[in-house]
Amino acid sequence: MKYRPARLIAGLSAVALIAAGCSLESATSGNTVRVVVGYQSKTINTVTAGTLLRAKGFLEQRLARLTATGGPKYQVEWQDYDTGAPITAQMVAEKIDIGSMGDYPLLINGSRTQASERSRTELVSVTGFQPKGSLNMVVVPPNSPIRELKELAGKKVSASVGSAGDGTLRQGLTRAGIDPKSGVQILNQQPQIGASALDSVQVQALSQFVAWPGLLVFQNKAQLLYDGAELNVPTFHGVVARRDYAKQHPEVLDAFLQAQLDATDFLHTKPVEAAETVSHDTGLPAEVVYLYNGPGGTTFDTPLKPQLIQALKGDIPYLKSIGDFADLDVNGFVDDAPLRKAFGERGVDYDKAVANFTDPAPVTGTDPVANRPVTDPALAGEIWFDGQDTTQPAADPTSLLRAVKTARAQGRKVRAAYVPDAELGTRWFADKALWVRDGQTYLPFTTPAAVQRYLSGHPAGVQLSYDQAIGEVQP
Repeated sequence: MKYRPARLIAGLSAVALIAAGCSLESATSGNTVRVVVGYQSKTINTVTAGTLLRAKGFLEQRLARLTATGGPKYQVEWQDYDTGAPITAQMVAEKIDIGSMGDYPLLINGSRTQASERSRTELVSVTGFQPKGSLNMVVVPPNSPIRELKELAGKKVSASVGSAGDGTLRQGLTRAGIDPKSGVQILNQQPQIGASALDSVQVQALSQFVAWPGLLVFQNKAQLLYDGAELNVPTFHGVVARRDYAKQHPEVLDAFLQAQLDATDFLHTKPVEAAETVSHDTGLPAEVVYLYNGPGGTTFDTPLKPQLIQALKGDIPYLKSIGDFADLDVNGFVDDAPLRKAFGERGVDYDKAVANFTDPAPVTGTDPVANRPVTDPALAGEIWFDGQDTTQPAADPTSLLRAVKTARAQGRKVRAAYVPDAELGTRWFADKALWVRDGQTYLPFTTPAAVQRYLSGHPAGVQLSYDQAIGEVQP
C-alpha cells in the first residue's frame, strides 16, 4: 500500500551537536546540515520520535555514520512543546523540519502548512496507536458526582482546542446528544493549566491526551469519567516532515526514520528501562509512563496503516467545527515512500507490517500464580514489584488479584499493577479500576458508566473495591 500517488531545549548538551561551533541560522552552513526536531516530551506516545529517541541518541548516531562515510556534518536541535499547535506554527514558519503530534493536530498541521511549498508537510510515519481510541480521556475531580459524559451538559470543561483530547471530547459529547459548541463551556487551556483548574474545581472536567488522564488519576487528583475507547475509532500519533527539507536532505529523513525504528525496537525489547528513561527525562512517574508505553498499552508500530488513515479522514469534519481551515487531501498528505525505503534497508517487508493491525509487543510470559502461559491480550495484566526491573505477567485479572494478595502476605510491595478493562480492553491501573465480581470471576472496568452497562446485563454481578476484591479472592 502506498499513499501519496514552549519550550526550547537551549543548552548545547541538550541540542546534541555532532559538530560544535556551527551556526543555527540556516539549514545548511558550510559543510554542516542542521535539522530541527519538534516534539512533546510529556506526550509519551510520541517517545519513539521524541523523548526516548533523544535520550538514547539514536538519531545522532545514525547521522554520525553518514558523516563517517564521507557525508557532511549534522547538527540536531531538539525543541520541546506541550502540544502540537506550536510545532505546527514553527513548521509554517519553516523553523522546524520534523515534528511529532497526535492525529487531530496532524490534520491541523497538514491544513496550515500547505499554503507554501516550503512549509508544506507530509505524514511519514506513526509513533503509536490505539485501535479503539483510549489514548484520550475525560476526567473529573475525585469526589465528583458526575458519572456519565452526558452529565457534563451546562458544565465547564478544560481542553486544549485543536488537540486529540479536544477532538475526543467533541465526538463524545455529540454522541451523547450534547452540542459541543453550546451544550458545554469548553475552556481552551494548556494541559497543566487545565489540571490546576480541575484541582481547584474551576472546571468540572478535563479532556486531554496521554499522559495527563493517567497522571492525574495516579496522583489521586481525578477519577476517570469517559474512556475514549467508547468511540471505537483508532487514535494515533505520527511524524510529519517538511517536504522541502526532505527533498533537500532525504538522507536526514531516512536517518530519522531509521532512528525511530531503533527506538521502537528498544521500547519493545526493554519496556521497563524505556519507561524509566522517559520518566527521568520528563519528570513523569515511571508507573504512569509504563501504563501507556508498556506491553498492552499503546501499540508502538510505525507503518501508515489503512485503518489509521481512514480514521484521519473521518476526523476532517472536526477541522470545520473549530475554525476556518483549508481543505486537506489526506491521500496527498500521507507519504509512505520514505518509511517503505527505511524498512527495505532493514530487509523488512513493509506491506506485511502494514497488513498487521495487532500489537507487535503484547504481554507475554508465564503466569506463576496460574502456572500457565499468558496468551490472551484481552485478559493479560502485569505486576511491577518494587525493586524489580522486569514485571510479572498475569494471565487474567482474577489471577492478578491472587498474585497481589500473595505478595501482600509476603510483605512484597507492589509498585504498580495493570489490567485491561473488561469491556473495552483499555489498559489501566488495577488499584484505580472499578471491580465487579461475577461468580468466581473478577472484572475490572475503567469508568462508572462501564460498570453500570455490565451490571445491567449481569444482575448477579457485585461491585466492589480493589482491596475488597483482593481480600475475598481465593488463593
